[in-house]
Parts: sequence; structure tokens; C-alpha cells
Amino acid sequence: CSSLCLITFLSLWHESRRTLFPYLSEDCTYILRSIKLGIRLVKYKKIKPFYSLLDCFLDAARRHPSKTFVKFEGRDYSYGEVDKQSSRTARALQAAAALKEGDPVALFLANEPSFIWTWLALAKLGCPAALLNFNIRSKSLLHCFSCCGAKVIIASAELQDAVEEVLPTLREQGITVFLLSETCSVQGINTLLDKISLASDEPLSKDLRANVNIRSTALYIYTSGTTGLPKAAVVTHERVWAASFIQAACGITADDIFYINLPLYHSAGFLIGMAGAIERGMTIFLRRKFSASQFWDDCRKYDVTVMQYIGETMRYLCNSPKKDSEKNHKVRVAIGNGVRTDIWSEFVNRFGNIQVRELYAATEGNIGFINYTSKIGAVGRVNFVHRFFFPYTLIKFDIEKEEPVRNSEGLCIEAARGETGLLVGKVTQRSPFVGYAGNKQQTEKKRLRDVLKKGDLYFNTGDLLRFDEENFVYFQDRVGDTFRWKGENVATSEVADILTMVPCILEANVYGVKVEGHEGRIGMAAVILTEGEDFDCSGTYKQVVSYLPAYARPRFIRIQACLEMTGTFKMKKVRLVEEGFNPALIQDPLYFLDPEQKTYVPLTEEIYRAIASREIKL
Repeated sequence: CSSLCLITFLSLWHESRRTLFPYLSEDCTYILRSIKLGIRLVKYKKIKPFYSLLDCFLDAARRHPSKTFVKFEGRDYSYGEVDKQSSRTARALQAAAALKEGDPVALFLANEPSFIWTWLALAKLGCPAALLNFNIRSKSLLHCFSCCGAKVIIASAELQDAVEEVLPTLREQGITVFLLSETCSVQGINTLLDKISLASDEPLSKDLRANVNIRSTALYIYTSGTTGLPKAAVVTHERVWAASFIQAACGITADDIFYINLPLYHSAGFLIGMAGAIERGMTIFLRRKFSASQFWDDCRKYDVTVMQYIGETMRYLCNSPKKDSEKNHKVRVAIGNGVRTDIWSEFVNRFGNIQVRELYAATEGNIGFINYTSKIGAVGRVNFVHRFFFPYTLIKFDIEKEEPVRNSEGLCIEAARGETGLLVGKVTQRSPFVGYAGNKQQTEKKRLRDVLKKGDLYFNTGDLLRFDEENFVYFQDRVGDTFRWKGENVATSEVADILTMVPCILEANVYGVKVEGHEGRIGMAAVILTEGEDFDCSGTYKQVVSYLPAYARPRFIRIQACLEMTGTFKMKKVRLVEEGFNPALIQDPLYFLDPEQKTYVPLTEEIYRAIASREIKL
């Protein structure tokens, strides 16, 4: 009888726990994992000499040198092989470029194994790496290169044309240029592969990086912002460790196989993907770029168990033709960000019971969330442990004025539960905001003072979020002069600068507009024409194609008589964003960038309907 009572009590308790605290188990598991990882990070901060992610890789190479580290285009590269290749590369660079500890080096490389061992080589020399976006060209490329202070750039052979375009400027500045090739006839470009093949693969002394510590700069990763050009976010070794722990926090193990098809110059591909794989001691399958048609075949062929995504890639998978074998794979976890609720639901229903771990973070930020429950639509979950160690809050934000709402005392006002607010993270020794290389002005712009009390300091994420009654976190929108398209941040003033170089355009107000069925916002510009000029469709097309990557090109142009300004002479965007690009509702002339005709064409209602029905792909 007592046993029956006990069983009944336990059953009732279990049922009430599920009803009253449906996420208790997930909360406890995540909190315990987070505490364990936090203890490890504290240990790494105190240990002498400093134990970096490179040391973690070297330990893995010693423990299991024959274990596959990278699978790429039909070849397997073991931990031991990558270790030796990185040593050869380090010695070649040491001899040819006289690199020493602390010298920044720019990597202009495609998604290939050489990216990984070149970075490891630089880490062995104690040199921070600047990860350049291989889509950027001309002015943007020179800017990104110069703001990190690098005197050496290493480029993939396939990017030689982009390097040659800026080579005269690089040579004027005394920059040493290396190409991952055995031959090159261009004066001013040095080959590197021939030098690597002749170099020794003997281990390098730790003395070469003796002064590197947890607060030293490990990387420069570029993020767009209100400057009009990408900003070099300073990523310390502490931040590298913290980001590499995301896989562990999601329950990923050394036995998993991680699929990376996002660019390694991004935080997602490099820090969460590649660095996380090193921390776990696992195998990664690396692809040059994402392919929806090949994705599941790749997963089956390479026994992938963990995939990475952004909202766009998830949508591409859901839009691909249905096949009978779609649930025939071993993928159990998907880690990423930016997926829409409807796509998330369709993905899980269509491709099987995959645990989607949607997260929120910023490369330079000091606060992030992980939705460890798979609650569809949420980017994370509020819990007391996380908030204690990394204080943050949501504050009321005035969309029109683009600034926080303050009370009579000059302090910010916290948003109520369920209310959308600006996410800010308190800057502390445990959660610092380092800022941007060579850009004190933009670093200061991201600092918000006198938030909850006089003299406090917070990091302004520039993102609007909402906390619901169940403690789930929902991303609402971006604020300011940046929008996101095709998984990339687009700085509106950079695009405006390019547009106003066209003789017919006097002023440009660039913004992002939503397109039904797509994540993020696509580029659009309201422009004033130079007096006496007509809109030059062909000339404007040539300008944006020559100077902007595909994701940053404004697909829609709106011709206006004047641009609406605020009292402080800032261009107003809110109404323009709301009005979008529907020619039936807008009286101003509208144009559409047609890549097939290689020009801007008048935006007709027929084109608008074709975009809405997805006959025209954006």
C-alpha cells in the first residue's frame, strides 16, 4: 500500500512539475552546463602559462593525431596533419615576412582547410588574425585591411583579381602581399605555397607567444554599422573561449560531426563552428559555400550530426523540392540564428526531430542567449544564473527619435514584461565590451551611460527584443542605420556613399524593407536627383555592382523630390520602411535592379507580383 502511495505521489509530482514548470529539466541541464563551462573559463584565466584554444588543438593533435579534423572536397585532414601543415606555414611566414608576436595579419581566404591551418600558424606565432570578408572589394577591402593595422595580407589564389585591384595602394603603404599559390607573375605579390612546402613541420616554441594572455587580441572580425564601412570588432582570447563553449552548452560531444557551410570569416562559422569543434575535439565537414540541393546528400555521405544555419539557409532548405529520403539522416542538432517561426516549424515537420538551438549574439557584444528548449520562435531564455553573471535589461526605446526613453532624472526606463525594448548588457570585468580597432568614435557610440543609475555603463546592442511571461526571449527588430540581408549586415551609409558617386544622384537615403517570405530586409534607397538630370539606370547599376557585394546592392530605388529630415537633420526612414516598394501604393517613380538585363528597370505592378509570388528570386 505504501509503495502504491509513493508511486502515485511521484506520478502526481511529475505531472504537476510538467504542468507548472514545463522547462525545469532543460533549465537545470543548461544551468549546470553553463556553471561547469564558467569554472573552466575562470581556470583558463588564472592558469600560467596561458592556455589558449591553440593549446587545446595541440593537445587534441597529441591525443589522437590520426583522428579526422576536417573533411573537405573528398579529402580527410587529420589533427596531426593540420598541426604539421600549420607549423610549416608558421615557419614559412616567419622567414618570409619576419612576423613576430603581436603583429596583426589579414586573411583574405575562401572556405577551405588552408584558412584553418593558416590561422593556427598565426596563433603559433602569437599573431592576431583579421578575417576579411571575401566578398568585399576596392574601398571596403582597403578600409577593412587598414583599420586592424596589419602589414601582411594572405589571400587565396582565387581572390587574386580582387587583390590586384588594390595592389597599388597596398604597395604604397608598404604592405607585404602573399598569395596561396606556387606561382604568380604579378610584381608585388609573393607566393606562399612554394615556401610552405619547403618549410619544416617541427613544433614551434611556446616562447614565440609567451606574452599572449586571455585579454590579448586573438581576432578581428568585421561587422557593419553606422560608420558606413565595416568595423573591426576586437575579439580577445577570452571571447574565443566563451564562443567556443556554445557547442558544449548545446550538448555537442567529441563524437559528433559538425557541418560548416557558413563563411569562416563570420563569427558563426569561425567561433561557434570551427573553434567549437576544436574545443570539443571533433570532426568538421567544411564546404566552400551553402548548397540547398546538396545539403542532405552531404549530411548522409559524411554522417553529419550537427548542422549550422542562418535564417536564409533554413528557408532555402524548406523551399527545395521534396524527396522521399528527407528524414534519412543523422542530424540531431541545428545551431544558428535568424530563422522565422513558420520556417522553423516547417523545417522540423519536414526533416525530422532535429533540436533547433536558435541563439542571439553579436560579435562585439557582451550578452547572448541560447534557446535550449527548442521553443519555436524564441532566441533564448532568461534564467537567474545567466543574468547574475552577465547583467542585462531591456529599456524603452523611441523608434522615431532612435534613442532610449529617459525619465526626469535622466535614467533609462526598463521595459515591462511583454513589452519590446532595447537590449543592453552591463559592462563589467566579467562581461567587457572591448570595442572596435582603430575606431574610438564608433566604440563610444555603442556605450550607453546612466542606464539604471548614474555612472553605470552598458553595451548598446542596437537590437529590440521582448521577454514573455514564460521567460522566453524574442528578437523583434534592428534599430539604427544597419539592416540584415542574406545573413550579412548592411551599413546604409556605405551604400549611400556609393550611390551619391553616380552623377545623377544628389542625395540618397538607404534603408531595408521586408519582403514576404524572406528573412531580414532587402536594400532600398530613396534618392534625390541632381538638378536637370534623369535617373541613369545603367550607370547606377554599374556603380553598385562595381563597388558593393550582391547582398548590399539596393534592389529598389525610389525617386523623391526631397528627403524628409529630423530636427537634427537626420534622414527619416520609418515611414519609408513602412511604405515598402509596392507601386500601387507609392506615387514616386520606382526602379528595380534586374540582374538579367544588367540595369535598373521601372518597377511595374507585374514585377511586384512576380516578386511576391517568388517568380523573381531575390
